[in-house]
Amino acid sequence: MSASPTIAFIGAGSTVFMKNLVGDILHRPALAGATVRLMDIDAERLGQSKLVAEKLIATLGAPATVTATTSQREAVDGADFVICAFQIGGFEPATRVDFDVPKQFGLEQTIADTLGLGGIMRGLRTVPHLWALCADMEELCPDAILLQYVNPMAINTWAIAERFPRIRQVGLCHSVQGTVKELARDLDIDPARIRYQSAGINHVAFFLRLEERLEDGAHRDLYPALREGYRAGRIPKPSEWNPRCPNLVRYEMMMRLGYFVTESSEHFAEYVPWFIKRDRPDLIERFQIPLDEYPKRCVEQQSAWAAQYAEYQLADSIGIEPSHEYASDIVNSVWTGEPSVIYGNVPNHRLIDGLPDGCAVEVPCLVDANGIQPTRIGALPPQLVALMRTNVNVQELTVRALMEVNREHVYHAAMMDPHTGAELDLDQIWNVVDRLIDAHGAWLPDWLHDPAARIAAQ
Repeated sequence: MSASPTIAFIGAGSTVFMKNLVGDILHRPALAGATVRLMDIDAERLGQSKLVAEKLIATLGAPATVTATTSQREAVDGADFVICAFQIGGFEPATRVDFDVPKQFGLEQTIADTLGLGGIMRGLRTVPHLWALCADMEELCPDAILLQYVNPMAINTWAIAERFPRIRQVGLCHSVQGTVKELARDLDIDPARIRYQSAGINHVAFFLRLEERLEDGAHRDLYPALREGYRAGRIPKPSEWNPRCPNLVRYEMMMRLGYFVTESSEHFAEYVPWFIKRDRPDLIERFQIPLDEYPKRCVEQQSAWAAQYAEYQLADSIGIEPSHEYASDIVNSVWTGEPSVIYGNVPNHRLIDGLPDGCAVEVPCLVDANGIQPTRIGALPPQLVALMRTNVNVQELTVRALMEVNREHVYHAAMMDPHTGAELDLDQIWNVVDRLIDAHGAWLPDWLHDPAARIAAQ
């Protein structure tokens, strides 16, 4: 082992995200001399990211080295860690298609990157590229750990484990730690005093335990205060993260299920059949659900980035604030042996009862020199497992479509999706899937378009 790790960042054209993760990593004394290899297929965005990374290193005074390449194989060759953060098809055209085509059938979405028609299509676009990355890793850095930040997280994690079980991987999200901060804000307490345990599937995990550590060492269950505050209208407070969506959906689900879900209301509203209905505009208004939220967010971020990059070009140094992502915790713990606990998405091998073996689950994981070691949770409250299964059904059929080169399972996945099934009949579901596949064209695998290619790939 060398003195400092080599970290490949695939999809480094996501400059702001790259800056946050690389900044977190280089803040760690044991990692300050890391070699960071930035890779992206967009040479212009890659050049921007390299400039930002170089100014970041100069600001920190770190002895790190940064390189940039459009070759994935060059980036991962001999790497110790591989961070992946790409979006296949981008906002234009792929995300636009995922929103615009279903809307022609009266199906509205909010984020469309995890479940539903948008999540299914994104999974079909994304998994083949993740498999190609894993194939390169098996050949060029077989002992590296893949830190996968790509949606649809659960579909991706499951598909990687099915095709490349030897790859050391973890799917990473910030919903757990981000929600803790939001709940602390709603209750006016220090987030550092909150103790919690969460488990489930990505974006549909729940806080099984949520407590405040008191001055005398005792612990106070926070659920009574959350329920009382919601009933009285004191909470949720306006969200700093997204003022368009004040978390009413999540609080309502807590009142119905007894536990608080880890993912935001704008996400969760489209994972279930109860909130977004074309003939119930009163629900949209009551729960303040931001339809078409992801396209709006993309446009805003693109505009903001243009201004921010202009500032970075002129700046001698770049301000750095620690993010709440897990990447630096993992790299530091594996590299130094200093233990940490993260919430990671991993295959379900006797971790959560009642969910399929091998599906992707999100559980607490110990990280140290031995790698990422997930914690067995066991049984969950039955109502939570029942809800998770409705999402796992869609994930499994999408993975099966990819593994078996079976277009029929794409229709089956859409058919089983809770939101889609609540709004569309079977003929509409088959038609919208056909139109989505046609509209995405070459962004999808050939076998989805051509029966001959399907037979050849089987």
